[in-house]
Amino acid sequence: MRPWEANVRTVVPYVPGEQPKQKNIIKLNTNENPYPPTEGVTAALHQMDTDVLRKYPDPTSEVLVSAIADYYHLNNNQVFVGVGSDDVLAMCFLTFFNGTAPVLFPDITYSFYDVWADVFRIPYECQPLNAEFQIRKEDYYKRNGGVIFPNPNAPTGALLPLEDIEDIVAHNQDVIVIVDEAYIDFGGCSALPLIEKYENLLVVQTFSKSRALAGMRIGYAMGSKVLIKYLNDVKYSFNSYTMNQTALIAGVEAIKDDAYFHEITGKIMATREYVKQRLAELGFTFADSKANFLFVTHQDCLARDLFEALKKAKIIVRYFNKPRIDNYLRITIGTDEEMEELIKFLKNYLSAAKGAGASK
Repeated sequence: MRPWEANVRTVVPYVPGEQPKQKNIIKLNTNENPYPPTEGVTAALHQMDTDVLRKYPDPTSEVLVSAIADYYHLNNNQVFVGVGSDDVLAMCFLTFFNGTAPVLFPDITYSFYDVWADVFRIPYECQPLNAEFQIRKEDYYKRNGGVIFPNPNAPTGALLPLEDIEDIVAHNQDVIVIVDEAYIDFGGCSALPLIEKYENLLVVQTFSKSRALAGMRIGYAMGSKVLIKYLNDVKYSFNSYTMNQTALIAGVEAIKDDAYFHEITGKIMATREYVKQRLAELGFTFADSKANFLFVTHQDCLARDLFEALKKAKIIVRYFNKPRIDNYLRITIGTDEEMEELIKFLKNYLSAAKGAGASK
């Protein structure tokens, strides 16, 4: 080791989903929305006065904060925005998780949580999901330095009932509890109403999935004005200009078009339920996902082998080589046409595997 390396902060980084460069693939690995953003976004970007790009954006992001606050019937001082929910969550870790007791989150969950904990030198302790990949609320009653979990969970898609979320918050009123709702718009019940009752609760959402703006990187947190002030204090000490002009414009237009938002989320949920039925017929098992993806396994084939076979067929899904879930694949819900191609491939693959087994 060179002398200066002794002072380098080293971590095992988060590994994002593959973004293939080739064309003519079916991309079902990073939970992007298969439909375009509302036409209002395209129109607003085309009409944008490019002179604004030579100036710094509004550091308060007031136009977007106001649009989000109006949509959820909140005050502006209850909303914090950032560059995707990853940026928002990282600010939350840096701002609120500074005690000596460990932060608690599930063992099977969004794999950025332990990375942020390592980066910021935050002690943490993973709580095992049960055999059905569900959070056990009792695991979060113990002494801790904060609690965070996704709902629906990722990568399992399992939804925790609102009463269980409130129970966890009620047992942890001396620390900050964060509910990461990246996928809540696909059939879940948001914990947002609870922020009026619990000053220590933050609810984090994103425009990346349900509003089809993953490329714009817009995330936001909602909570008490006290928590939002603390977040802004840290943000302004870290990077005052987090949201660029195009993201502010696109975000406002996206949240305006509520009819389109419900149209595309409704399509995705309908496709998801149809795919559940077809995969079950093929012998796959999975949790009852309320997200825009399914987390599937099959007793007659190895997930890694199926992942590679799908990739060769230009169908990209997500494989996690981790304990307890190394025989599962996470499959994003695409268009009806994309999912039909997936099902067709899986049917042929399983049939060929069965035939090869019978011939031995």
